[in-house]
Amino acid sequence: MAITYNDLYLDLRQKLRFAQVEAYTLAAREIVCYAAGKTRQELQRDGRLYVPREIEQRVEQLTARHLAGEPVAYLIGEWSFYGLDLDINESVLIPRIDTEVLVEKAIEYVSQLENPRVLDLCAGSGCIGLAIARHCPNARVVLGEKDEAALRVCRQNTRRCGLTERVIPWQVDALERPSPQLGEFDCIVSNPPYIPDGEIADLDVSVRDYEPLLALRGGEDGLDFYRSITEKWRDALRVGGYLLFEVGIGQADDVLRMMRSVGFGDGTITVDTGGIARVVAGKLCDQV
Repeated sequence: MAITYNDLYLDLRQKLRFAQVEAYTLAAREIVCYAAGKTRQELQRDGRLYVPREIEQRVEQLTARHLAGEPVAYLIGEWSFYGLDLDINESVLIPRIDTEVLVEKAIEYVSQLENPRVLDLCAGSGCIGLAIARHCPNARVVLGEKDEAALRVCRQNTRRCGLTERVIPWQVDALERPSPQLGEFDCIVSNPPYIPDGEIADLDVSVRDYEPLLALRGGEDGLDFYRSITEKWRDALRVGGYLLFEVGIGQADDVLRMMRSVGFGDGTITVDTGGIARVVAGKLCDQV
């Protein structure tokens, strides 16, 4: 029996809801749009049209993969973050709404500066640095990422967002000291790997089996990258510049202490939409 796009979307939404899929409304819309090759606006426009059988079958296949654990972002190859539509694949983490708190704090600072230089360290898809560049038109941004596959995604997204004149993807290792060629920055932002190695096996299947372990493993206590960045990368930050981190649950106080021990002052901790301490920020007050 033929059904309309509206019916297909609503049926899928209900199925995902009963399966207790998080953000089931968003997932249903994105799966139907991708299977039909339609934008969100086109799906709404064509809601009363009948769906070809092959598209129904495609939706069924994608839904089965999602219910088995595969994230929607990897199914469709893109995701939205802070108003940007970005290419996403299994080489990079899927941008999450919690990270928008980090972006907001960085924009709050960077927007006050004249021609600032910003480094997004452990950039992954480039979502943080690109969002800052989009909302701070005077900023020049470097997307620093070690993994070559992730760096390719950074390049794709820089082009997709039309920001090639002000954003440069650059291969760097956050666990090593920066090259002098990078120069000095007014702001460094980072959402580094922060899952303790011993907790990886307990992660949800959608994270553990699909997202890149390289972007998750933070060492024995989850704090290896914070130690390295606060100690080794402070020299890439001008005195008076800000370092902002996203942190995992229960890590904020430890990271703030690290930063204070190497000359960062005016430390702040900001909670995310769930009330979890998510962003730690500090100003470089001196050169040790």
